[in-house]
Amino acid sequence: MDIAIIGGGAAAVGLLDALATSAPATASSVPGKDAAGRTGGTVTIFEPSPWLWRGRAYGPDLDAVLVNAPPAIMSIRADDFGHYAAWLGERGADHLDRLFDRPLVPRALYGEYLANTAEKAVAALGEQGRQVEVVADRVTEVARAGARLALRTEGDAQVREVGQVALCVGGGTPPDLYGLAGHPGFTVDPYPLTDTLERVGADADVAVIGSGLTAVDVVVSLAARGHAGRITLLSRSGVLPHVWQRPVERRPRHVTVERVAELHQAQGGLALTDLVGLLRAELAEAGEDFDDFAAELRSTGHDDPVDRLRRQIAAVDDPRIGRRVLQVTAHTVGPYAWRLLPEADRARIRGHLRTATSVASPMVPVNAVQLMALLDSGQLTLAAGLDTIEMRDGRFRVRTRDSEHTADLVVNAVNPSPQAVPAAARGPVQSVVDAGLATMHPFGGVTPADPRVHVVGDLVGGGSFITSSIPGLAAQASRTARALSAA
Repeated sequence: MDIAIIGGGAAAVGLLDALATSAPATASSVPGKDAAGRTGGTVTIFEPSPWLWRGRAYGPDLDAVLVNAPPAIMSIRADDFGHYAAWLGERGADHLDRLFDRPLVPRALYGEYLANTAEKAVAALGEQGRQVEVVADRVTEVARAGARLALRTEGDAQVREVGQVALCVGGGTPPDLYGLAGHPGFTVDPYPLTDTLERVGADADVAVIGSGLTAVDVVVSLAARGHAGRITLLSRSGVLPHVWQRPVERRPRHVTVERVAELHQAQGGLALTDLVGLLRAELAEAGEDFDDFAAELRSTGHDDPVDRLRRQIAAVDDPRIGRRVLQVTAHTVGPYAWRLLPEADRARIRGHLRTATSVASPMVPVNAVQLMALLDSGQLTLAAGLDTIEMRDGRFRVRTRDSEHTADLVVNAVNPSPQAVPAAARGPVQSVVDAGLATMHPFGGVTPADPRVHVVGDLVGGGSFITSSIPGLAAQASRTARALSAA
């Protein structure tokens, strides 16, 4: 069986690792053949960018750009939560966050973990009789070729035929909501920040569009470089991410994939009220009041974000489990439960988009403390109700609901829409749709219409509005590997 993997980032690493661990390795002295002399087909990865195995998120960057989650939920192997922590080992000792009591490493170091995992998977696949090839070229088209699929690439006239295709193309491109592209001083995509911030003068007045995790990365990286100028976070909602609490040993007993699966099977379906019931039971077992916790969540979009940030920093080691349960299960249980919910319930959750993303994608305490210090000093300002940004007389004029000011530079930290097609992948994605191999989901992403086409990552049609986390990628990769093995 010949498999083409389009994209070479974290999703592709998860898929390669799942393929390599789904069958026992057997030694052979002949490349591409197992011990019995059988060939196992080819696996070809197409990735034109210089960030092979790392993707946009985990390429070389400033040390201040941290992995924004504890090691326990960063394993790229679905059935081994300790895989990443074991690799990290002593490497994490120099990166221990005393407030969080866990290693928080630069994303570039996590990129090394992904690269190491991929290299081991490639070696294991070779021992199993499969030939693995990495092609540094962009796929432009996927077409039908009888019982097989034909791939065309940008720099090669050769047409490659394969039996299966997996789209592992990553997330979408940050949108330019205010039409600023092309203006000097505007950065449409901040990563890698090491390049973006080299162009920022030490005293420049910097406006950052957005108040989510990418915006936090920009601010703490500016601070790490000793930036002395004013920094303004511009946001329509004014909502900052919540703050990770220190992990505790207690694992969820009710909000689990197993309990969700049991409810779905017993009832012939799943409703949002079922998930609320599981969370209510989780809190009751810990002696906590669900209604109080729900009221706290509902206040996210209404209370002062700076006051909430201060409270949550003080509560990093608070023993209550409510936010801890949501912070972890949003990534471990959420992707599975989302697929089972009826559309009406999904719409209800989308109605609380900013609160849900703030809770499910919290910032690490060390970054929260840095933001708090900058806010207290007055160097950093959070401006809600963003209306317009225009270029006037060589400077950017910013208008919000309550104020107007100018900035020297604007950095776009707006997250791409969930399930958006990355600009570099529009060709192959549109071609599989045009060929009837897949359909575009009404809420974004791609849904395969042919068993030979698979999708791993944020592009999965019908996925959650929360960008695919590593646990979500790993689970998708595991399911896709099983489907490929059964093909």
